[in-house]
Amino acid sequence: MRVVYNILFVLFFWLSAPWYFLKMWRRGNWRAGFGQRFARYGSDLQNSLGQRPVIWLHAVSVGEVGVCLPLLRALEPAWPGVQFVVSTTTSTGMGELRRRLPPHVPATYYPADFPGVVRRALDIIRPRAIILVEAELWPNLLWQAQDRDIPLLLVNARLSERSFKGYGRFSLVFRAIFAKFRAVGCQQMEDAKRLVALGFPAEAVRVVGNMKFDAAQPDARPGLDVPGLLRQIGVKTNAKLFVAGSTHAGEEAVLAEMWPRLRQRFPDLFLILVPRHFERAKEVGQELATRKIPFAYRSEVTSEKQLPPGQLECLLVNSTGELKFFYEHASLVFVGKSLTAEGGQNPIEPAALGKAMVFGPNMQNFKAITAAFLSAQSAVQVPDAAGLEKAIAELLADDQRRAELGARALQVVRQNLGATARTVQLITERLEPRPLP
Repeated sequence: MRVVYNILFVLFFWLSAPWYFLKMWRRGNWRAGFGQRFARYGSDLQNSLGQRPVIWLHAVSVGEVGVCLPLLRALEPAWPGVQFVVSTTTSTGMGELRRRLPPHVPATYYPADFPGVVRRALDIIRPRAIILVEAELWPNLLWQAQDRDIPLLLVNARLSERSFKGYGRFSLVFRAIFAKFRAVGCQQMEDAKRLVALGFPAEAVRVVGNMKFDAAQPDARPGLDVPGLLRQIGVKTNAKLFVAGSTHAGEEAVLAEMWPRLRQRFPDLFLILVPRHFERAKEVGQELATRKIPFAYRSEVTSEKQLPPGQLECLLVNSTGELKFFYEHASLVFVGKSLTAEGGQNPIEPAALGKAMVFGPNMQNFKAITAAFLSAQSAVQVPDAAGLEKAIAELLADDQRRAELGARALQVVRQNLGATARTVQLITERLEPRPLP
């Protein structure tokens, strides 16, 4: 089975390489750390690991990094003699790690799933355990970790119906791998049932809740001075701020089309538009320019640039890691990837800040979370673009309803806290038979 998989992986890798490298090029910063993707780490990583036992945490991208960091902070006091290393797959995830990881915890890219690359990564990192956040289950890493008797753990796991069927089609590959996982912390009972059906040991699977609720809690790190930035570009102090977060292709066009009508009704309304992938900013800017919506790119706003009041109607954020700071000052939030794309983005972040939010019909990746907010009447879901415009206008006109939505959303978040502590307990219990230090 390994031989067949590796032949197919090599073929798929080279066939998809042009698209993959084009995507990396568009996102920028692809050269930095590129060798790490092939386990070419250099001396810095090896020196930082030293001789202490290592636990390897893997977080695929920005969302998983947000979960991984509180988990890391909770695990370090439990194992003071352990060196942690955190990997990610995307350049945006790496940017977040570099901003937020403590200096003593090295960050690296996840190795491509070639047998030799994985072997070299394990030889250098020498992990005593590997903890995967949510899911990125590459067979060669899992096979070789199990060959070396390295415990594998999966945390904050969720499994959609689509992913369940996908893994089921390749059960010959994955069932034997899944059977050897030491621990699996999953978000809800539905996930647990699907994971066990795929071959994870029933005794290893535990429902602990969703760590994204804990990860969304405000932290003490210095934030962006959003009011100061907005004053600098001429936004009135009492302006209503509509933040469209993590938008995808097509959603910006919808918002731009309705914007003149919204501005006619709410003259002091200001749009903060944050595309999920910042490399799309130029494309989004062209859409705004076509609609004659005056805007500025976030990267162009410097301390030397002061604009007169009323000149702009939109700030187009072409940076990463700042969405949460804009959410803090929002009058109303639109959660992207929910109207013209499928899956949805994380609604917990604005909810944890007590913000009223609206999203489209496509929240498949946050099905249980969305249901919790809707059942508590703490968010508004719309069926289409016309419904979105109607909901935005109604909510902007009703300060009390926005406040009530935000307060109920915050209550839902508070009711779901504690998953990180339960996950740490699970990890500690399952690694006790093999002491780490």
